[in-house]
Amino acid sequence: MAAADGVVAALPQRRPSRSALQHCRLVSHRGEHDNHSVYENTLAAFRLARDAGVWGIECDIHWTRDLVPVVIHDPDGARVFGDASVVAALDFKELRKRLPLVPSLAELVDECGGRTHLMIEIKPAAHPEPNRQREILAATLETLNAVQDYHFLALDPSLFAQVSFAPPASYLPVAELNVGALSELALAHHYGGLTGHYLLLGRHTLNAHHSFGQQIGTGHIGSRNALYRELNRGVEWLFSNNAVAMQGLVDQLLAQH
Repeated sequence: MAAADGVVAALPQRRPSRSALQHCRLVSHRGEHDNHSVYENTLAAFRLARDAGVWGIECDIHWTRDLVPVVIHDPDGARVFGDASVVAALDFKELRKRLPLVPSLAELVDECGGRTHLMIEIKPAAHPEPNRQREILAATLETLNAVQDYHFLALDPSLFAQVSFAPPASYLPVAELNVGALSELALAHHYGGLTGHYLLLGRHTLNAHHSFGQQIGTGHIGSRNALYRELNRGVEWLFSNNAVAMQGLVDQLLAQH
């Protein structure tokens, strides 16, 4: 991926049209973070993206022992926070003491819901009470509108069963090397579209989903030329680890227009 990013960053691209720039929807991947001064999937990271005018944020959901959905990518805090506490082994109050920067999904909704689009990735995990957990997620998101205010992401589409209260149009499979299979699934089940790495989602895939009224999200956009390339291809959602810088570039180009 690093090699691909280097090549794409060096390839000249034509400047996107004003319309493409106006419809640019950047998504901050785990918020604006460096995991030193600001940590991923924290309210501070999400605020930085929101306050810079970034359209959406991507976040990840795990469950505490007492069934509180919390925003963290890994099943434990070792990689990001240097604390190996396992989220599923702790009640939320215990988690708050050990990993105080990990927000609940409810706190994220209060902070950003309805103002910044939420791309919520469902992670594989033990689900001791799936019906109850489904009810909890529905209640947590009840002030928001699916598709308009949030979508669900999943590498494994079977995980969408956890959010069956929301319409299929809010489901976005995340493709790796299985682009063809997930593309067919998304089309057959009337999902909202498809997401994946920008080099894996080619023109044929884009055209198939666009002709079916679905949308495409690609990541991870980290350079001016990668941004131009995806906007010129008509990609709707651009996931980025540098979303604030990319948003600044879009704003600058719009001002020049």
